[in-house]
Amino acid sequence: MNLPQALIRHRTLVIEGPDGISRSGLIAGLTHHGFLIQHLADRLHHVDPTRPHRELLASPGRVALDGSIIHELVYGPLRRGHSRVTWIQALDFAESVAERDGAFIHLTAPGHVARPAPTDFAEAADAYARAVRTLAQHVPVVTLDTGDLGHPPRSGAPALCELGRNKQQLTVRW
Repeated sequence: MNLPQALIRHRTLVIEGPDGISRSGLIAGLTHHGFLIQHLADRLHHVDPTRPHRELLASPGRVALDGSIIHELVYGPLRRGHSRVTWIQALDFAESVAERDGAFIHLTAPGHVARPAPTDFAEAADAYARAVRTLAQHVPVVTLDTGDLGHPPRSGAPALCELGRNKQQLTVRW
């Protein structure tokens, strides 16, 4: 599945990927396509880390979650030695997204060198790839290479990740 198909088929999208990958163009495009963007707080609920996510998934309409418990699943072990989210919670979240006609958008940036710690970025990118392979058994996943998005446009050029509708055709211009 690719991004245009995901936009047509799904009313819930969860944007995932390592820190340092720009999401602004994608988020702007999703907003223009009728998605309500929800940025999730860095702090998880202290008793039930999945509670805010379940509440957001109960919202009506088209919703895109920027970041989720998968971020904690990846970065918890890298930064603190453990995750506050279990695999059972992550799999339950993936199934909840799927039940809400949803998909994960997995952002990648092959060859990206993050500053100041490229090792952290590489480790996080590998951990995301492993997590997404596991979660893809429970929820559709669209992998989007941010290098394919191009660079910010010159004046008068179409906007980055401009999403629009023709009379009967969805178009995505990068």
